[in-house]
Amino acid sequence: MSFGDRLRMRREELNLSRAELADALGISRSAVGNYETGISSPKEDILLRLFDCLQVDANYLYKDSFHGREQLLSHQERLLLEKYRALPAVGRETVRSVVDALVAYRDEVDRALPEREERLIPLYRSPAAAGFAAPVPGEDFDLIPVRDDVPRGAEFAVRIQGDSMEPEIPDGSVVYVNHDPLRSGEVGIFCVDGGMLCKQYYRDPMGSVFLFSLNRARADADVTFGRDSGRTLTCFGRVMLRGFPLPGKIR
Repeated sequence: MSFGDRLRMRREELNLSRAELADALGISRSAVGNYETGISSPKEDILLRLFDCLQVDANYLYKDSFHGREQLLSHQERLLLEKYRALPAVGRETVRSVVDALVAYRDEVDRALPEREERLIPLYRSPAAAGFAAPVPGEDFDLIPVRDDVPRGAEFAVRIQGDSMEPEIPDGSVVYVNHDPLRSGEVGIFCVDGGMLCKQYYRDPMGSVFLFSLNRARADADVTFGRDSGRTLTCFGRVMLRGFPLPGKIR
């Protein structure tokens, strides 16, 4: 079970809506949705608030969820968290007061420094426009700031339409994309015969390419390319998610 699955399950056990959890964490509802679907991961300060809101420790949310990714909490950070949780209520309040004071001091120092230019990436309003990595005036996109809920290295974003990638990528959700090489089992943004698709990628030893729907109830939306199919296929980027198991028939 992934981090996002455990987060969603625990939130539902506590009868919390995404909006209620987002308000408690001081973030947007879409950020909570992205955590639950694996699109992005919370930063350390949000993680600490998340553990408190869900009344769990780090091991609960991270058990069996790493899939080769870098663990967000170091060993030293986990020890500090355990010590914090072992304190009585007055001790925990003292720690929070000290941390709040340090954060306020850091923010004051940051405000005194010259402002850094905010990085923006294009969010395409429909998959049909997602192939253009260098947008020009008039294209169907909005520029969005790169903040904590955007994966590091994202180069553009796409709003997904349809249910063929659910539940991992719900209809209407935003995915973030970069230009890293695409490996079997990963999800990419593709242009197929002029139409834009978000699909799981696989290339077999004979050179055939398969684009799979993660929602196997929508296997009718799979696309197959033989070596001499005559069809056009272009990959515009890798969706920044972990890899997924391939359908059983090609494992």
